[in-house]
Formats: sequence, C-alpha cells, structure tokens
Amino acid sequence: MDIILANHNYKVIDTKEKITIADSFVVRQNKIGGGNGEAKLYIGQDNAETRSFFGNEGFAIPCFLIKADLLKYLEETKAEYLKPEQPYVNKGELPELWLARKAKILALPDKIEFEVIEQTQIVGPRVYVNSNDKTYKLIRELSLPNITFISVIKLIDENGQLRYYFRLFADYFGEVEHPYVIEKEEEEIIDSSVPQEEKKQLIRARVGQGEYRIKLLAECPFCPITLVSDDRLLTASHIKPWAMSDDFEKTDPKNGFMLTPTFDRLFDRGFLSFTDDKKTILSPFLSNMTYSKLGISDNKIIPHLPIEGRELYLDFHRKEILKK
Repeated sequence: MDIILANHNYKVIDTKEKITIADSFVVRQNKIGGGNGEAKLYIGQDNAETRSFFGNEGFAIPCFLIKADLLKYLEETKAEYLKPEQPYVNKGELPELWLARKAKILALPDKIEFEVIEQTQIVGPRVYVNSNDKTYKLIRELSLPNITFISVIKLIDENGQLRYYFRLFADYFGEVEHPYVIEKEEEEIIDSSVPQEEKKQLIRARVGQGEYRIKLLAECPFCPITLVSDDRLLTASHIKPWAMSDDFEKTDPKNGFMLTPTFDRLFDRGFLSFTDDKKTILSPFLSNMTYSKLGISDNKIIPHLPIEGRELYLDFHRKEILKK
C-alpha cells in the first residue's frame, strides 16, 4: 500500500495500531492524577513483534507528525477540552489550553520531524522511548490521558529510507464521538419544532433503529461483504455519521449499509470505505495482519454493495471519516 503525506510518496511497511496514552505520560496541565508526568512512552513488550517493527535494542528512529492530523485531533477532542468527562486536575484551564495549543499548531510546518530513542537504561520486559525534540513534547502537551492513542506507520520514503509516521486519535471509551456531542444533538432535536413522532425517529436512527433500520433493511436485506442475512446479526450503519447529518440524512436509508458487527465497526471507525465502483479501501492505520485475520483486502470488489444513491454519502465518508 502506498500513501501520500505532505506531498511525498511513501510505501507502507507495517502498522503499530494502538499505543494508549497513560496519565503518567502527559504534561501536568492534562493530568488526572498527581505528579508532573514522565517523558518516556511505553510502546510495547520486548518481543519479536516489537523488535521487528521498531528495531534492535538501542534503536533511534526518524519520525514525523503531520500538521493537518494534529488540527484534526484537536477538533476530535474539543468537546472533552470544553466539557470534560474525566476528572482532570486543571479542568478549568482546559478551554484556554485548547485555544493556545491550536494557535501553536497553526504556526508549525506541514510536516514536523523528530527522533525517538529507546530507553535501554530501563530494565524489564517493557520497551520505552524518549526524545529531546520539542515535537515529542508537543505530543505530551496535546494528549489527553486514557482517551488518546497513537498509531504509528512504518514507511519507506522516496529515497528508500525508513520513516515512522505518528498520528494521534481520540477514542471515548469505545466510542468515536464524545458523549456531550451526542447529548447536545439529541437536546436540539427535542427542543426543535418538528412533530413528536419525527423526533423519536431521529433519535432512534442514531443507534440504527426505528424507521431508519426498517427502510434500510428493505433496501439491503443482507451484509454485502459477508452475505449474512439474519437481521439479528446486522447493524444499520450510517455512511455519513448521525452527528454530522441533517435531519433528512439522519433517517435517509441511502445514508447507510446493513453490515455485520465487525465490518460495521471497521466502517464506522474509518478503517474501511468503498469506491463508487464497489471496491474496498483499507486504512493504513490497521496492520496487514489484522486485515488478513478479518478476511478483507484492499481494492477487493464487493459485488453486492448497493452504491446507487449513496455516491455523495460515500464521497463524504472517504474524505472525512476514512483514516488515511
């Protein structure tokens, strides 16, 4: 798989899918517990898999962040900065910190390079890295503990050199969207002037129920990937997410597919999308091994995928939801 980042072409070698950011790693202003935070980052157990990805003991690897990714991460976490779900020590400072951090990112170049070095002085089965670069500290400043994770893609650049692409994501305890965002959307529907029955249908559509599910099942009575047709095992998945849709789009059956739970999760999280000619698009932020275990490959034709009438929704999904 090849990707383009900051106008440069890279070949994807492998992916470290999820490095969870603990409270011990973030800077003091972001913490939930005590202390000032530690700069070392835990990246995995000292085993063949970790060594194959990062390198032999004592490795020092060239890494980079992309400015546009950092801005997107800040937008993903804005609700948590403004309406925290977690008991941060400095909760009242978070809104101002969000503004300051956005201004800081806007002043950065499109591609921000840094180096991480294995901390070989730490004895034990866990591998840690650290860095003296300011960019590395930026990761600690932006990250909110427990809900932030880093994916790392191992790349080969145009000169044949290894590079490691770091990207921050938010995960709200298993959900993509912040609870406050969903709550606010539902409140706006309840307070709107639309008929009561329509309000119920809009809210039920958020979880793929009600009239939305019935209409979608009539159009898509089986999962086009697995061909499973037992509706007890099918999820009514929105293409353009419910929280980003207008009232019509929220209940429009053309804004959805019936998928089995695993593929619904992949699609909802932006690890899987589709072209208008029914081919799969896989995100590089899951590893080839994971995709292989799931029995899905890139550029695979899904002949039963219902495309007609869904082209604009899929265009939105590819541009805004797919992790690329």
